[in-house]
Amino acid sequence: MGAENPLLREKLDLLPDRPGVYLFKDAGGRVIYVGKARSLRHRVRSYFQSARNLTARHLRLANDVHDVDAILVDSDVEALALENTLIKQHRPRHNIRLRDDKQYPYLRVTVEEDWPRVLVVRQMRRDGSRYFGPYTSASAMRETLRLMRRAFPFRNCSAAKFARCAAARPCLDYYIGRCLGPCRGLVGPEAYRAMIDDLCRFLEGRQDDIIRRSEARMHEAAERLDFERAAEYRNQLQAMERVVERQKVVLSSLEDFDALALARSGDVAGGQVFWLRGGKLVGREYFTLNAPEDQADGAVMTAFVQQYYARAAYIPREILVQHEVEAPEVLQAWLAGLRGGPVRLRRPRRGEKKQLVDLVARNAAAQLEADLVRTERQQERTGGALEDLAELLGLEQPPERVEAFDISNLHGWQAVGSMVVFEHGVPARDQYRRFRVRTVAGPDDFAMMREVLARRFRRGLEEQEVLSARGARGAPDDGGLVREDVGARFAALPDLVVIDGGKGQLNAAVEVLEALGLGYIPAIGLAKRFEEVFVPGRPDPLPVPKDAPALYFLQRLRDEAHRFAVEYHRNLRGRRAIRSTLEDIPGVGKKRRTALLRHFGSAAGIRQASLHDLAKVPGMNRKAAEAVYQHFHPEAR
Repeated sequence: MGAENPLLREKLDLLPDRPGVYLFKDAGGRVIYVGKARSLRHRVRSYFQSARNLTARHLRLANDVHDVDAILVDSDVEALALENTLIKQHRPRHNIRLRDDKQYPYLRVTVEEDWPRVLVVRQMRRDGSRYFGPYTSASAMRETLRLMRRAFPFRNCSAAKFARCAAARPCLDYYIGRCLGPCRGLVGPEAYRAMIDDLCRFLEGRQDDIIRRSEARMHEAAERLDFERAAEYRNQLQAMERVVERQKVVLSSLEDFDALALARSGDVAGGQVFWLRGGKLVGREYFTLNAPEDQADGAVMTAFVQQYYARAAYIPREILVQHEVEAPEVLQAWLAGLRGGPVRLRRPRRGEKKQLVDLVARNAAAQLEADLVRTERQQERTGGALEDLAELLGLEQPPERVEAFDISNLHGWQAVGSMVVFEHGVPARDQYRRFRVRTVAGPDDFAMMREVLARRFRRGLEEQEVLSARGARGAPDDGGLVREDVGARFAALPDLVVIDGGKGQLNAAVEVLEALGLGYIPAIGLAKRFEEVFVPGRPDPLPVPKDAPALYFLQRLRDEAHRFAVEYHRNLRGRRAIRSTLEDIPGVGKKRRTALLRHFGSAAGIRQASLHDLAKVPGMNRKAAEAVYQHFHPEAR
């Protein structure tokens, strides 16, 4: 058990009897569990009692612990907030957590701007904007946004384009009824702001009043024989009705609340949220959680509530839950702090609210079942492909971790390399890496591949040495200066290396692996022209059927590595081209180039700007603005 470690035992003895958050770490220094406690001393020491007093889950956790860190806070509510942050940061394997590692999209309404816009973003910030979401289906959210633009024609242009239109004429959006034309003063600030307020109320789920007002305006316009304006209101009404057509009244009362429920299968849980505004279902979202099977339903529900509302854009006054949560007073106080007003967590036991929670639970169960079937089929496909690949290459077992490498350059210029990772046949995108080739001059793909592979595997061996040393010490003695993510970037070595290329690129990879003492890692090359698979020591490609699952898997892996490399190379080329263009202008240094690009967004935006607009950019003066303008408009000299 981890408590047999004398350094760990000493730390346990020194823990204070105060609230805080504790982090359990394994032998490699990775955080494997984050918890909160009213008393750190009593809570943490409870994990290291006699094995007879521990549950199976606690016993497994205690056996993995080699070190513990504690962070003191002033209250239980602060501990809960910090626990959420640390779980999201470290993603410990023993915690109940939302499985999805992506940032869900939000709709951001920039109400702090003079002429607000609606943007799709991945993070909420304290910037004065209003946020709605998160949305688990980006495609459904974008379809809603497309329909909303018909009902609420807000501007959709950048600040640079807005400034250009103000000096010229409105863009196409105005002429097709997708914008009110604020850039040219075709709508007043008050009318535009009223439209944005209606949009926000609509996103909140308060559509009834807005629809009634639009209907009244349509009838008034028709009575005045202004049929063109009446048709505009009719089109707006149709767009709004399409957004709300799937909404229905589910309660007799006109309350605002959320309803949360779970469905569980093994170590996976599905969490369903229904949003109800004014007694009407206005939206729902589904999330997947990693939830150990022996965790109680109340613990899983508590974690779901914590992690969902830590990222939610709106928290209602009342939240209905399927199971009783742990420490409800602390959780309600934390939610109230986020909302800026009281929040009540309630588990209904009868009546229409109980029926609603049961409906949410049935939806969660149906979605979880569909996800499990889909996952099982995917695993069958990928598992079959990996087994086929192992048989093709003569491997003892199917490779769990496969890394693919590709090089992208333009005749040796701006050369970059990519590394993509598939684990158990599925992309592990958080482990993708990109490299800028530093030592190779000219178009030498073989040398570029050598450099990229040497850097990747040399770094991996260095990190393994650090992790091994830390494990031998039982706890880090570097004053906490060793990064927490050591071991997550390069230390994990692949079971198979796939090179995008033929025999030449493969030989370069094999040279690197053997030079670093990693010749035991199998490597293959996949040539594009005839989709041929090459292995070391064999002059001819392997005979692979064109419909073999292994070949489909290798093609998918190779194409992903190619896409990742080309995307990086294209971005670098674009930035370099813009920088080179501006570097030729006298009197425009690095700070002014940065300011111009930040203001206008691109070289095209700078080219289209007027002399007056250029002079208004922070850091620019009249002389520098003239130099920029004349560079793009030589006829003006």
